[in-house]
Amino acid sequence: MVLAGPVTPLLPLVTRRLAAMAAAPPALVLCGPSGAGKSTLMKLLTAEFGANFGFSVSHTTRAPRAGEEQGREYHFAARAAMEAMVGQGAFLEHAVFGGNMYGTSRAAVAAVAAQGKVCILDIDMQGVKQLKASGLAARYVFVRASSLAVLEARLRARGTESEESLARRLAAATAELEYGAEEGNFHLVVVNEQVEAAYRQLRGFVLPVLTGLGAKGDGGPV
Repeated sequence: MVLAGPVTPLLPLVTRRLAAMAAAPPALVLCGPSGAGKSTLMKLLTAEFGANFGFSVSHTTRAPRAGEEQGREYHFAARAAMEAMVGQGAFLEHAVFGGNMYGTSRAAVAAVAAQGKVCILDIDMQGVKQLKASGLAARYVFVRASSLAVLEARLRARGTESEESLARRLAAATAELEYGAEEGNFHLVVVNEQVEAAYRQLRGFVLPVLTGLGAKGDGGPV
């Protein structure tokens, strides 16, 4: 059974937290094709600076899977409830995948900001466009492989893609790479050819903000 998530409390909650959001550090938005290595870089970043980052809990209309809990992996919501939230402007970005709705609510991001943490978001190209239109204070990072051929090799190495799904991912990657290459779309473009070098670049980009929050990291070179 799909559970109905909270609807009416969200917008008042955002209103109460506007001052906190204004004083909070900007969100960190990571975007890039599947296989570019975003998850690996996020894990390295949160392993070193975990106390300074927070993850927003997204909403979805899909049914909970075994072991998932309401409010932990997702806010599971009935479709009618989530559509109502969209109409209320409760989401910074939302999309439909596989027939299910997914969205990042203003309240979820505000909850992280209220803790004085950097909200880290892994968002696709369409989501980035919506976030920019929302006015969210954020720093945008595009992560890419050195070439489409390298990206394809990584996806094939996973062993989880059919030829059909691989073709879809590569088609999407082509559009994302074009968007990522456009001047002004991102504050930083990281070419993830070698993980350690890519992480040093990302770390150097976020460190000034984290230092302002009192972060020290592991003392490694930037």
